[in-house]
Amino acid sequence: MSNGNLFRAADILLPAHTDMQRWSVVACDQYTSEPEYWRELSEYVGDAPSTLRLTLPEIYLGTGEEARRSDAAVDACTQYLQSGFFEQFPDAYVYTLRRLRDGGVRRGLVGMADLLQYDYSEGSVSPIRATEATVLERIPPRMAIRRRMPVEFPHVMLLADDPEDALFRFLDGRKDGYRKLYDFPLNMDSGYVTGYLVAQADHGFIDQYFQALAAADSAKTRYGIDAPPLALAVGDGNHSLATAKAVFLERTKDMTPEQRLSDPSRFALCEVVNLHDRTLQFEPIHRVLFGVDKQKLLNRLHSVHSVADGEAPGAQSFTLVDAEGERTLSILDPRHNLTVGTLQLFLDEYLKENEGEIDYIHGDGTVRALAGKGALGFLLPAMRKQQLFPTVIQDGVLPRKTFSMGHACDKRFYLEGRRIRRKEER
Repeated sequence: MSNGNLFRAADILLPAHTDMQRWSVVACDQYTSEPEYWRELSEYVGDAPSTLRLTLPEIYLGTGEEARRSDAAVDACTQYLQSGFFEQFPDAYVYTLRRLRDGGVRRGLVGMADLLQYDYSEGSVSPIRATEATVLERIPPRMAIRRRMPVEFPHVMLLADDPEDALFRFLDGRKDGYRKLYDFPLNMDSGYVTGYLVAQADHGFIDQYFQALAAADSAKTRYGIDAPPLALAVGDGNHSLATAKAVFLERTKDMTPEQRLSDPSRFALCEVVNLHDRTLQFEPIHRVLFGVDKQKLLNRLHSVHSVADGEAPGAQSFTLVDAEGERTLSILDPRHNLTVGTLQLFLDEYLKENEGEIDYIHGDGTVRALAGKGALGFLLPAMRKQQLFPTVIQDGVLPRKTFSMGHACDKRFYLEGRRIRRKEER
């Protein structure tokens, strides 16, 4: 381990010789309503070595396939390790260039996060934090497989708030001198990925970069907020990272402090991406209500908040859509830093006492189509990137379904691995 940072170099595993296009597959929590995607992917992979065989796609959770696939993943991973399938790159960072389906290139840095500096609980002030509320029910099924796996293969993306792009400007300028580790098209028409082994001589710059992000006064310096620093925010894969933390706590509960600090499960392999990367687009997730009395809901809204018709300067505005048309409303006394937060707090309270169901919808057109069939839609503004870190620092984790960060095909694919159990353990 090269430093005491919250994010540091790792002993990274990659296949020594295999078809990388079949090896690397999309994150397990994608395409959960599209069994045809997973059937097509399975047919494409065939019998080739693949991370598809080392993870449990969540489409199989709660089905007769779950136990069989979990057992098979553990067996396959153990076999890969015993056969010398992997090449290990000790104390390594990997600089990644991911060309997305639309042609944009997302840059990232793969290393490991210190789970002692990450806390997903409500009210957390740890240097690494979730951005949205963690659904605790989603953790046990993931723990069931992680606690048995000797190696992790991550899809977690951590966000650094770096408007000057200092880290990736540095790596861009150095990458031509790095060893290229992989370079191949991703399957299922999901773009292209290239990875470079960062030279050891450049680790010092990276280490200082993360130390600066985690400095005690960084929130005050960067945002004018007197609060503990938020160095890295979880952009994707929060439930996977929460699972890693839960397994670490479970595994080390009876260890001595020294054993706990040195246990490999203390860390989780992740990719850091700049929040200000041009390929990262925050898209709003709208709300649609079914089976509600519109007038009753509006009466309640006016009794809880000061509400004005149309857009009002400094207020939080949204568009109400139903079969009769659209109207813009503004909340003059918001209870949250974001419009979506204020609205979600109100809707949660309303639905506790009144009939109706809520759904979370991507795309204005879909909301309008549902509203035309009798639903009540709420079109929300997109969250600005600059709001993310200050809002999480001030208000805590964002309401569920606050924003979407990219399409399913652009999510991080499983690729690099790292041991999370000692070699002598079976």
